[in-house]
Parts: sequence; structure tokens; C-alpha cells
Amino acid sequence: MFTANKDIAITPIEEYAKQATDEKIERTSKALEANGIQTLIAETGAEAKRLFLGLIPEGSEVFLSSSVTLEQLGIVADVDQSGRFDAVRPKMYAMNRETQGREIRKLIAAPDFAAGSVHAVTEDGHVLIASATGSQLGPYASGAGRVIWVVGAQKIVKDLNDGFRRIQEHVVPLEEEHMQQLYKVGTAVNEMLIVNRATRPGRITMILVKEELGF
Repeated sequence: MFTANKDIAITPIEEYAKQATDEKIERTSKALEANGIQTLIAETGAEAKRLFLGLIPEGSEVFLSSSVTLEQLGIVADVDQSGRFDAVRPKMYAMNRETQGREIRKLIAAPDFAAGSVHAVTEDGHVLIASATGSQLGPYASGAGRVIWVVGAQKIVKDLNDGFRRIQEHVVPLEEEHMQQLYKVGTAVNEMLIVNRATRPGRITMILVKEELGF
């Protein structure tokens, strides 16, 4: 499994950090819709945040996965700290992992809403999410009642093979650097979820943003 060399400065791969054209965004949106994933297009991060908050009624139970995108948009603070929602993460962090592991697993397994971002979206409507721990993948795949992804349109790729390359060569080195800076730990693609089609139409919503957000 790829792990970045911590002694080398990381430079993003230009083709995977470049904003998608409007034509590509529209084509991808239509493909996602055809695969049962409701897709909204936001011109700015501020609009994406407004759309996101408009999808979740106040008081709803919400689990946010770790996401640079949601941090950048201020969504983490709005959900986890405002008191307007039944936020799962503050509860989870207040629990003892050694003695309450079962309770923590149950708490995050089936929230009413699970939200975060993804690492690649193909032009033909498939979604790739890589994870070091897998904690967000179960809720995304089936456990959560509703799923919302906020995705910078620079994450649009041609196909699945291009998506795998984007993750290994672009996302992992940047995430490695990010995790080392924050926690002095590394990262790896230990688990991955590929969503080809939403089995329950309307369960998953993706907000595609015409700004570079996240990795």
C-alpha cells in the first residue's frame, strides 16, 4: 500500500487539482442522476453550504465523517458545535473507546444522516471513497438513512481506473502530509467503497461545487 515519504515536500498533481469544465460537470451530474444519485450543482462553497444545511432538518441525527471539504466550508462547526442538530461525533468523542467500543460502533453505524466527501467521481456516474479505518463506509453503503456528499468538481475523473490513480498518486500523498501535520500519524488506503448505483433513489445526494475543495 502506498505511503508517502515524509521527508519529501508534496506537490499536487495538476490534472487532479484542476477545476472541471461546466460541460464535464453537467455530463457527470446527468450520469450520477441516471445511477440514482440526486445531484445538485453549486457555483460556490457558500452556496454548497446553504444547500447542505437545507437538506437536513434541525434536530436531525447527523454523523460527519472526517472531511477537509466540510471543514473548509464551516459545515463541521455548524453541525457539531451549533446545537441545532443531534450530532454524533461529539457523543462519540466523549465515549471511552476501551470500555464503550460496542456502543461507539452502534452509534455511527446507522445515523439518520451521514455526510462527508468523496475522493473521485467518474464522468459516467461512479463514486470512489477511500478510507484508512472504514468507519464512514458502512453508513455510506447502507447503514445511514440519508447520505450527503459535498464534492469539489476537481475530483471528477474520466473513469474508474483514473479514479484509482487519482487516489493513489494525488489524494494519499496529500492526506499523508495532512495527517502528519495534525496528528503525527500516516494514512493508507486500507478499505474502499465504490458506488456504482444507489439502490434506493433519493437516499444519496451529491453537491458538486465549482470550486477546488478538499483533496
